[in-house]
Amino acid sequence: MRRKPIELAAIATAAVPGLTPTAVSSAPDDPADFDSALLLDSEGKRWRVRSPRHAEASARLETEFLVLRAFAPGVRAELPFLMPTVAGSVRLGALSTFVYSHLSGSTRSVEELTSGPAGLGREIGSALAAVHDLPRSLVSNADLPSYTPNEFRQRRLNELDQAATTGRIPATLLRRWEHAMEDVSLWRFNPCVVHGDLHEDNLLVESGRVTAVTGWTDLRIGDPADDFAWLVASNEQDFIDTVLAAYTSSRRDVPDQHLLRRAALSAEFALAQYLVKGLAAGDAEMVTEAEGMLESLASDIAEYGGQPISVVPLPAKNVPETSGAAEAGGDSGTAHVTGSGSSAVTPAVTVIPVPAQANPGQAGPASPAVAQSAPGSPEAAQHAVPAPAPGGRPAAQAEQAVHARPAVHVAPIPVEQPAGQSEAQAGQEQEEKGPDDTSTAAISIINVKQG
Repeated sequence: MRRKPIELAAIATAAVPGLTPTAVSSAPDDPADFDSALLLDSEGKRWRVRSPRHAEASARLETEFLVLRAFAPGVRAELPFLMPTVAGSVRLGALSTFVYSHLSGSTRSVEELTSGPAGLGREIGSALAAVHDLPRSLVSNADLPSYTPNEFRQRRLNELDQAATTGRIPATLLRRWEHAMEDVSLWRFNPCVVHGDLHEDNLLVESGRVTAVTGWTDLRIGDPADDFAWLVASNEQDFIDTVLAAYTSSRRDVPDQHLLRRAALSAEFALAQYLVKGLAAGDAEMVTEAEGMLESLASDIAEYGGQPISVVPLPAKNVPETSGAAEAGGDSGTAHVTGSGSSAVTPAVTVIPVPAQANPGQAGPASPAVAQSAPGSPEAAQHAVPAPAPGGRPAAQAEQAVHARPAVHVAPIPVEQPAGQSEAQAGQEQEEKGPDDTSTAAISIINVKQG
């Protein structure tokens, strides 16, 4: 159940002894996970209260408490922004509510940030670089998650499998995301310390400067692109370029070239994660909202193409990927086509038998007709002949064969004359053998009886 700001003010008095609230207002936060409020006490000081809505959110706040304790004064002094300090906490049942000392500045919407002065974009880039350059020991000493690039990619694939089992993700998105996650070249990056939950509500801004960064519940060692996802989702390319330029110039390590591609993937995939979270929480409103956003994303990608994510282009849908080109089959004039994507092999050459000649005494053997077309082409469909049934032949075969024009003419090989035999004697022997003797022909011709 949601807690109203006045309720949070009452909880804060139990968490911080001597705190006397005189005014309270709601504060922007992750509404699916936290209730939040800003307090003004009798001495004019400001405080922030965050109360979890479920056990998983409570665990995140407790993790943040450990993270903030790990930031020693020396580490904080090196950062270009301020960080929260926990003033007190109180446990209500299985959930823990935390009260933080107030930090100067206020949140801005994405539209306000992107339309602000260019200096604000540079401030955000420098803040991101400072986070990603934090010592990795800060995370390992706090026993927080750490992922190699391959481990992180596999984790994403596991999450994709989980989302697919819901049956609520558009097939085009599943195919797009799976292709990107299996594109190994996309996942070559240097892991670093990542904020993990960075977005506009966790940035406090004052006078065109980033004064503080909040929401340290998902600190880890992983992919720096995750902290850029909210920027890419804004679709304000000039602002993104400004932030990235400041980030690149401020970082000790050079960012990898595919950082923004993975950020686009992370921004899209966040909708699937939101759906899974809604289903797990049994929140019908959250699920409906997630499904609507997923359908809108699929529609936009179908119409406009979406942000480029995969380095290797996504294969066209329902088009088999050929593993070999058509190659000549020697002097026979046939062709062999190999490909993947179909279990059935379509013949490149269709041979139509020619019926026996009406006049048995006509000179010369019958000539087979050869119809050659590319598989799947209209020409191939026109020349296709149904396969004969066992013990018979197609009813239309004879009619097709009568009108077929021979494409190849095969002549008998001349009989070798024994030594001393004249041409007249050889011709006489050939007549005695009769026209059905084909022992000297290169191709045996079988007379087809008329039905």
